[in-house]
Amino acid sequence: MKLIENLKWRYATKNFDSSRKISNNDLEQIKEAVRLSASAYGLQPYKVLIIEDQSLRNKLKPVSWNQRQITDASHLVVFCNYTSVKTKHIDEFIELTAQIQNRSQNELTGYRDFLKVKMEEKSDVEQLYWTAKQAYLAMGTLLAACAELKIDACPMEGFEAEKYNEILGLTEQGLHASVIAALGYRSKDDANQHQPKIRKSVDNLFEYLGDFELVEVMAGEPERG
Repeated sequence: MKLIENLKWRYATKNFDSSRKISNNDLEQIKEAVRLSASAYGLQPYKVLIIEDQSLRNKLKPVSWNQRQITDASHLVVFCNYTSVKTKHIDEFIELTAQIQNRSQNELTGYRDFLKVKMEEKSDVEQLYWTAKQAYLAMGTLLAACAELKIDACPMEGFEAEKYNEILGLTEQGLHASVIAALGYRSKDDANQHQPKIRKSVDNLFEYLGDFELVEVMAGEPERG
């Protein structure tokens, strides 16, 4: 798998070459990968902001622990989850589903009702965290796509979300900055690129639960006529 080699290549880049910019073609491929990312029910309850404007990034840097990636990277990506899933979000999703699948919305009434019930079962806090989890799924896809294109990325939680909400006008849109990523190209001076990747071993990380347990249990039972 090329994916494995690409993931071995990537790391959380801290020092970007500010003179290098991501091409429009590569940026479109990244956007398409994120668009196709897995999402519960397919709802995609988030928006993704791609910020290139330097003056805006200068405003965001102080509320991002003054990390240089914010301004030195080619682009800053902000994943913004909706603070709650409204009826209009579900209705828009059903309308889109009917359009893409060439079906009438009446055929999807049961699914619309199902989604509304599932969302109503969640408290306001649960909805906030649930939509944020969906944004993180999209972030994972973005990181893999960047690795394939040999574009460096640094996923970041080190920022003041409420300040981002204020600066970017997110609150009035029912959005919340959940996680961000700086994208671009590593500087030759970034020492981290030469460090071996630290990850748990496969044996330590995974535990396999297979049919052998059932076989062992059945093996100890007496034969039946």
